[in-house]
Amino acid sequence: MHQTDLFSDSHDRMLANDLVAAIERAQPAAALQAVAVLQAAYPHDRHLAPGRLLIATLELESANDGKLCFAPTTGLRQAVAQIDGAVTTAATQLLGADSARSFMAARWQALARRARTLGFDPADPELHAAPLWLSAGNWAQAAAAVEGIESWWHKPAPLAWMAQSRWQLDGTDAAWPLLAELAWLSPQRLQALLPALPERPFRRLAAGFEAAFDSAADWVWWPAWLLVEQPSLAKPLQACRADQDTAPQRAFNQLQSLLRLERAGRHHELVQSRRTLRELNPALFALYMATR
Repeated sequence: MHQTDLFSDSHDRMLANDLVAAIERAQPAAALQAVAVLQAAYPHDRHLAPGRLLIATLELESANDGKLCFAPTTGLRQAVAQIDGAVTTAATQLLGADSARSFMAARWQALARRARTLGFDPADPELHAAPLWLSAGNWAQAAAAVEGIESWWHKPAPLAWMAQSRWQLDGTDAAWPLLAELAWLSPQRLQALLPALPERPFRRLAAGFEAAFDSAADWVWWPAWLLVEQPSLAKPLQACRADQDTAPQRAFNQLQSLLRLERAGRHHELVQSRRTLRELNPALFALYMATR
């Protein structure tokens, strides 16, 4: 439990610590009592304003516990904005960064539970339980929420949510195919997802790709480039749904074929396959040949 000043015996610090402790335990009644005592003794104490906001948040959460009342979704939009903004700021001010993370995870979980019956709206994708579970760090619940969306793998937002969930639940090999599919479906969404994937190897590969290709739109070629830069990814990437007749997917399939032909030493077929890759993307072909 965070203490504002664990070793201080000053009266104001002791009263502030009582407030912090009650809020960390999510006990609004006890926190109200603590804030009243603190205000009476020190009406200008810096802990009062964030403490009151967090108490109001806990009281509203308690009053709505078990209720599925986000209809219309404007209610959820307002709740997300409040928690993501003022409540997070107040929690960090009062509890400190480490304790605030735990406190806020519980708030996101409570919000996700209330939103669990909302359907997925492609026009407003963030108003769904899945991203709320992700904000709470509950990867299994996020994945389950995505699985409830029909044909989620054809929709950029749910596909990104599932990729993030699988990365956390099952490791990188489970996430690579989903990330590749996301690159083809929505390269912008993939780029937005990058900060949520802290693994160092992924960041290195992302930086390497950006050094080789200039435009954000070029990220549709990223799965094919991965096979050039990191051939060991060929096995996990075999699970990709590369079933659309687009140039980036044809290049990806062509490189998978090239890697198999190289291992088999089938040099005559390699020549034709390399020619096909060059026609699809000369820059990618040049990078491939530079590694041979």
